[in-house]
Amino acid sequence: MEEATIGLFRQAGWEIRPQSRNYFPSINDPEISCSLVRSQEMPIYVGRGNLDLGLTGLDWIVENAVEVEEVCDLVYSKNSDQPCRWVLLVPENSSIHSLEDLQGKKIATELVQFTRRYLAKRNIDCNVEFSWGATEAKAVQGLVDAVVEITETGNTMRANGLRIVCDLLHTHTRLISNKKALANPWKKQKIDQISMLLQASLQARQQVALKMNAPQETLAEIIALLPSLHAPTISKLSENGWVALETVVDSCLIRDLIPKLRESGAEGILEYDLRKIVS
Repeated sequence: MEEATIGLFRQAGWEIRPQSRNYFPSINDPEISCSLVRSQEMPIYVGRGNLDLGLTGLDWIVENAVEVEEVCDLVYSKNSDQPCRWVLLVPENSSIHSLEDLQGKKIATELVQFTRRYLAKRNIDCNVEFSWGATEAKAVQGLVDAVVEITETGNTMRANGLRIVCDLLHTHTRLISNKKALANPWKKQKIDQISMLLQASLQARQQVALKMNAPQETLAEIIALLPSLHAPTISKLSENGWVALETVVDSCLIRDLIPKLRESGAEGILEYDLRKIVS
């Protein structure tokens, strides 16, 4: 997540530069100092107050069971903007088809404490052991009966001959702090600034701006096609009978929207990316 996180901060206005063989990147803000910490450990250091603010997954918050304040959700990753899932996996030919079938079985996972609590609440007694890596391979090789592993799409797991039995937890990145930092007015103001601009940057990734010229005679028809945050901005052109429109729309609508706008008489249609949208 390091590369994706640095990219998000860059879009928000902070340039973070990792140093070779150094866990303390530089940042173009004299009011902030940075530390590289594994996601698995971030809730511990934030909860203790060693760090004021951190980014980690919901999975590691619940795994460590520490008290932190969740400032905001930040759904992003290097490959997609969809939440990840911790799933129960078994070999394709396994006799395990439900959680109840795990009774007395052996499971490998990195998310040990959460998995143990999850199964204990359902009165399922099985051996959950920590996996140091290559977790999926342990199920393929028959070293364990099942594994609990994280995935975005599940495609790689299926390609390796594994079957998803069920989802245990949906997770994505959270910006977290602690009560001590939030009780400090100066730190809270800085945290609120970071939170707002990170969220504004993520929202901008989902939307684009559109500008176009439209004939007055089909203006109502064109406006009806244009979803926007409030209403499109309309201004008169020097040429009689024409206006300029500007609006923001979801990027997923563009491929169908632009042809319809053109058919309705819009001309000079421009699409451009946004950096931030502050709601």
